[in-house]
Amino acid sequence: MNELRKPFLVVAIILFALVVLVELGSSLVVGGGSANADMEAQEAEMNVTVDGAVDQPPGRAITYLALVDGILLYTVALIGLSLIIPEKVHARAQGILTLIGSIVLIIVAIILLIIAFVELLVMVSLFFAFPFGTAAYLALWGFFPRGDAGVLLSLLMFLKLAGCVFLVLAQQRFLQMKGLVLLVLTSLVCNIIVAFLQGLPPIILVSIFDNIAALIVGIVALIWAIVLLILSIPSIVAMIRLGAGSDLRAPAILTPAADT
Repeated sequence: MNELRKPFLVVAIILFALVVLVELGSSLVVGGGSANADMEAQEAEMNVTVDGAVDQPPGRAITYLALVDGILLYTVALIGLSLIIPEKVHARAQGILTLIGSIVLIIVAIILLIIAFVELLVMVSLFFAFPFGTAAYLALWGFFPRGDAGVLLSLLMFLKLAGCVFLVLAQQRFLQMKGLVLLVLTSLVCNIIVAFLQGLPPIILVSIFDNIAALIVGIVALIWAIVLLILSIPSIVAMIRLGAGSDLRAPAILTPAADT
């Protein structure tokens, strides 16, 4: 029961890497299609006129999921690295990488949150500025590709659950790592939140709710980045104070559950 099954861990890392890649590439898959047929129906219902071609926007929330799932991938990948490099080297490298990565993630998350918030304000302002602002909103964001996004979110959920299964198959004691379990649950809950907010409103309002979901996911990722930054500080301080011969320990949230 205490033996780590390395092939299963490798498969779990690959699955979580696929999750992040799919999320980062979601804007290339979802959106971009013509929405002219839907626009014609909405023009009659809302008494507005929109000139020119109308395309479906790709949305933000699915892409923003990569902020949270990138942390999960990093955590699982570090566990894998502990199998191939010496423990002391791993502890030092992990502390430095966690510090740098968390700072970068905090900066990126703040920038993306500002972008999503500003875009949300523009969306809401245009939507309620009837009739010309509403027409502009419909032309830009009125026809979200909810069906395609739902399929992509289902695929992401499947990959995440499969990755969790392979983690448990690799070693059941991973379930005792409270930080890792909480991070996995956070990833799954964020996936559900995005799916719920995209499926809740009428189609012309999905882009607004998608941006709200992106803000929620971005805030969650920012909180996790701050937590990782705080957890990396003791390791960095110990390395500076005690030097190369010190017995460093990695942040508790990233420490493997058992010896290999």
